[in-house]
Amino acid sequence: MVAFPTETVYGLGASVFDPRAVARVFEVKARPSFDPLIAHVADAEAVSRVATTADPRVARLGARFWPGPLTLVLPRLPSVPDLVTAGLETVGVRVPDHPAARALIREAGTPLAAPSANPFGYVSPTTAAHVAEQLGEGVDLILDGGPCRVGLESTILGLTVEPPCLLRPGAVSREDLESALGQTIELAGPTDRPTAPGQLLRHYATRTPLTILTGHAGAPPFGAGRVGLLAFAHAPKGASYAAVEVLAPDGQGTTAAANLFAALRRLDALGLDILLAEPCPETGIGRAIMDRLRRCAAPRP
Repeated sequence: MVAFPTETVYGLGASVFDPRAVARVFEVKARPSFDPLIAHVADAEAVSRVATTADPRVARLGARFWPGPLTLVLPRLPSVPDLVTAGLETVGVRVPDHPAARALIREAGTPLAAPSANPFGYVSPTTAAHVAEQLGEGVDLILDGGPCRVGLESTILGLTVEPPCLLRPGAVSREDLESALGQTIELAGPTDRPTAPGQLLRHYATRTPLTILTGHAGAPPFGAGRVGLLAFAHAPKGASYAAVEVLAPDGQGTTAAANLFAALRRLDALGLDILLAEPCPETGIGRAIMDRLRRCAAPRP
């Protein structure tokens, strides 16, 4: 069981075809068995080791977006253990855009079943240090590939339904996918029985309660205790927050996405009473950022 870098977040990987190793991933993460994993492969040709690829859209999307932050949910092959797919007849698969990830997969000689390398439901790791802090000796090996470039989990597109369904937003936008496919894509909502990772109402969550503001931050609310702020482009002037993290001083959504989880972790480590987050424009990767913030802010079960 190896934690490894991808362009999105760090993954916790085990051989897809080894149920005992996959069970360890679930155990170390305290991940419920009803939440399926994604199979990571070294190249588009290897998708056929875990899934049926007869749909011509697989090749079309793969040629445009792989290696990259796109997961396709496809009909699984019988050789893929039920634990990987949470008993579903589908499997998510992608080609990560990180040389260390693809080298690991090639050397291992097997697709890797890998969720994010963190305790289930918590903020995803974007550095090797994040993995070590939270999983420590529970992981056999941590490959340090530096900070993750994208910083948010992959876009997940379901191709086993018509029209195709966007199961989780990410760096590959809905507009990108609709342009590549030449058809409209539906959007999935939160569910308690996920068909892909990241669909639960509360996920990617800090321990400190988080509230999303309706616009730019002003002064912190009176009587709220020690308040932390997640600002989008700049810190408010003269506001007495206990801590402020600015996601994108350049105003770019890609910068904000790359910084989001690390900033949330830093704020969450300060023992604050509440976190406030400014919204960002919901275009492109901004949709994925707001998806993660809304799940972080959702009520605790």
